[in-house]
Amino acid sequence: MTNKTKVQPVILCGGSGTRLWPLSRAGFPKQFLCLTGAESLFQQAAKRLMSLGAESIQVANPLVVTGEDHRFLALEQLREIGISPAAALLEPVARNTAPALTLAALAAVENGDDPVLVVSPADQTVADARVFNEAMHDAIRQAAEGAIVILGIAPDRPETGYGYIQAVVAPTATLLVKRFVEKPDEATARQYLAEGGYYWNAGMFVLKASVWLQAIESFRPDMAATTRAAWAQRSTDAAFVRPCQAEFAAIPSDSIDYAVMERCPGSRFPIRMAPLNAGWSDLGAWDAVWSVLPKDAQGNAHVGDVLAIDCSNTLVHSTSRLVALVGVQNLVVVETPDAVLVADRSRSQDVKHIVNALQQQVREEHTLHRKVHRPWGWYDSIDEGGRFKVKRIQVKPGASLSLQKHHHRAEHWVVVSGTAEITCADKKVLLTENQSTYIPLGVVHRLANPGNIPLEIIEVQSGSYLSEDDIVRLDDAYGRS
Repeated sequence: MTNKTKVQPVILCGGSGTRLWPLSRAGFPKQFLCLTGAESLFQQAAKRLMSLGAESIQVANPLVVTGEDHRFLALEQLREIGISPAAALLEPVARNTAPALTLAALAAVENGDDPVLVVSPADQTVADARVFNEAMHDAIRQAAEGAIVILGIAPDRPETGYGYIQAVVAPTATLLVKRFVEKPDEATARQYLAEGGYYWNAGMFVLKASVWLQAIESFRPDMAATTRAAWAQRSTDAAFVRPCQAEFAAIPSDSIDYAVMERCPGSRFPIRMAPLNAGWSDLGAWDAVWSVLPKDAQGNAHVGDVLAIDCSNTLVHSTSRLVALVGVQNLVVVETPDAVLVADRSRSQDVKHIVNALQQQVREEHTLHRKVHRPWGWYDSIDEGGRFKVKRIQVKPGASLSLQKHHHRAEHWVVVSGTAEITCADKKVLLTENQSTYIPLGVVHRLANPGNIPLEIIEVQSGSYLSEDDIVRLDDAYGRS
C-alpha cells in the first residue's frame, strides 16, 4: 500500500469585502454571507477543500487564518456544517496574505510534518466540484514533488478587476508560469484575450509547507523572521492560536503574490499553473454576484421581496422589505434594514468609495449591521430615540452573556420565548414567556439561556448614553472581560 499524500487545507478568512456593501460590513464581511445559496462563501470553501480526499490523498481538518473580531463567527459557521478546524490562527492586526500563509505553514510543520498546503481565500465560488477536484489533484501531485502550483482561470471577457498570469505549455499536467501582470486597463485586457496564454489569477496556491517557508525566507527574510518571532511567542486558547501581538505588528504587510509568487519565475522556485475551468468567481463586486445568480428572461437577478416591471439586467437584493422597480436597466439595488445602495451595475467596483466616505464620517454603517452577531447569539436594534433603545435579543441554548454592568443606562427585559436565567445583583431568577424584569443602572447582571431552545427577549434601554462601549464586563465565557 502506497503512502498517502498529506494535504493541509488553509482558508484565508480575512478581508472586509467593501465592494459588497451594504450586505458586507467590517463586522460581518462577505465571506460569511450566503450570496449564492444556503451556505456562506466561507462554508462553501471549507467543504470544497475537505472534499479533496482520494485514494492517494489524505485531507486534514482545515487551518483557518482570520482576525480576532471574526473568530467566533468562523467557528460557528464551521460547526453548522460539521467541520472542526485544526486551529484558528488569529491575526491581531491585518498584515495581508503572505504573513497569514507563513503562520499556517509554521503551524503545519509544528509536529515534524510537511504536508501539501492547499491555500484558498474564503470568498470564492466554484460551480463544478468535479472539475475543481481534478485540477486540484493534478496540482497536489506536483506540489508533493516540490513544485509551487497556482490556479489560473481562462478568461471569457476583458476583465479589469483581476491580476493575470502569462503561462506557457510545459511537459507536465500544468503550465509553466512565465510572468504575472497587474490588473490591466480594458484595452490591455482585450489584448490578453486576443493573444491567448493569459489567465486570471484565482488566488489559490498548492505547495508544501517547507517550500513556502524556504521561498519566503529567500525572497522576504524580514517577513519570515518577524513572523517566526510572533509565532514563537504565541498563546493557545482551545482552538484559537494567537501570535504575539507586539511581534506580529512589526511584520511587513504584503500579499502572497507580491512577496513570493511574482518573484518565482526564473528563480530556483519555478512556478506552475493548473488551469481551472470550473465556473469560478471571486464575487469581488455586485456585478460578479449578478453574473452567478439565476436570472429571468430579461436578465434580472432578484433575491428577497422584489417587484419589477419593465426592467432588464438588474440585480436586486432585498433583506427586510419590498423593493419595487419600474422601467430601469443595469441597476444594482441592495436593501438592508439600515441602508440602501443604488448603483449602475458597471460601476460596482466603485462601491468601495461609499465605504471610505462612511469611515471618514465615522458612521457605524460601514462596520455593523443593525443585526449584530455575538458568540452567544445576536441582537437587533429595532428602534431608538433620544434616551431609549429597543433591542430584540436571541441567546443560543446553553449560552450566556457576560457578567456586566452599565454606568449610564437601565434595562427592562421581556421574555418572548424560551427560558431566561437572570442574575441581578445577588439574586438569580428564572423567567419564561411573557414575564419581565428590570435591571437598575449600575447593578451587576447577567442573562443566560439554561434551556434547549433559543431564548428571545425584548430589551428596552433607557438612560443618558446607550452605546455598546458602556459595558463593563466582570466575567465572560468568551475571553472578552
